[in-house]
Amino acid sequence: MKVASDERILGSGEFVEGLLSEGEKREKETLRLTRKVVGIPTLMKKVVAGEGLKEGDLRSGDRRRGVVRARRLFCQLAVRGMGYSGAEVARYLGVTTSAVNRLAISEELPDLKQYLKLF
Repeated sequence: MKVASDERILGSGEFVEGLLSEGEKREKETLRLTRKVVGIPTLMKKVVAGEGLKEGDLRSGDRRRGVVRARRLFCQLAVRGMGYSGAEVARYLGVTTSAVNRLAISEELPDLKQYLKLF
């Protein structure tokens, strides 16, 4: 009987297989989107239009609920969905890399999948 194993992961063969397949799935999803070469400005325009805001709103320090939500969505799309680094997104938004990474790894917004379908 063959058991899946990886020296980097402790756990049963079933657990290892699950982790590896999850990683492959995420990698394929990210590569699929980055191959379409969607630039950060294009992504920004889509999010801003979809959320009914102005581009300057996301780049400002505005803390209104709608603006913060749109900024979070933008960060999740750019970092998680398209494979941009937190530093690239941070430079574009004019915020810290730490702020972008926190927003990107926060609880996934339901609208994320809707926006991913646009690309």
